[in-house]
Amino acid sequence: AQVAQSKSAGKNPGEVVRGQTFEVGPRYTNLTYIGEGAYGMVVSALDNETKQKIAIKKISPFEHQTYCQRTLREIKILTRFKHENIIDIRDILRAPTVEEMKDVYIVQCLMETDMYKLLKTQQLSNDHVCYFLYQILRGLKYIHSANVLHRDLKPSNLLLNTTCDLKICD
Repeated sequence: AQVAQSKSAGKNPGEVVRGQTFEVGPRYTNLTYIGEGAYGMVVSALDNETKQKIAIKKISPFEHQTYCQRTLREIKILTRFKHENIIDIRDILRAPTVEEMKDVYIVQCLMETDMYKLLKTQQLSNDHVCYFLYQILRGLKYIHSANVLHRDLKPSNLLLNTTCDLKICD
């Protein structure tokens, strides 16, 4: 199944989150700041079609060729991967023309926290350590079977939800 690529970014007035304009409406609304990474800001939002909470990563990769290449590589890899321990791409929002394109929005499932934040607040039981390690190894086995190396595996790139499901990202 191919990811639907919405071209509506830029047609609607955006929502501003911490000084950043997200042009993702009308489908995605109620944006709330989650965090920032090397390539941009991540917010949670409501998908008005599915009524589910999702995450949107805003990437502004067009300032440097290296950022463009990394963004394209991540999109190519994640759209091909289908595994419960690998973050998925649900939608990609971009401007309708190359001339208008300055940002790309990657829509993914919403995970409540990451391993880094969890480890800062509490100590894990042996059962949790085993379960998380099992999920990490399952995800890595899948990635490696596709001849892909992660190269940035760290606690903040291990996303978690309230039922202890783990997904590898970035």
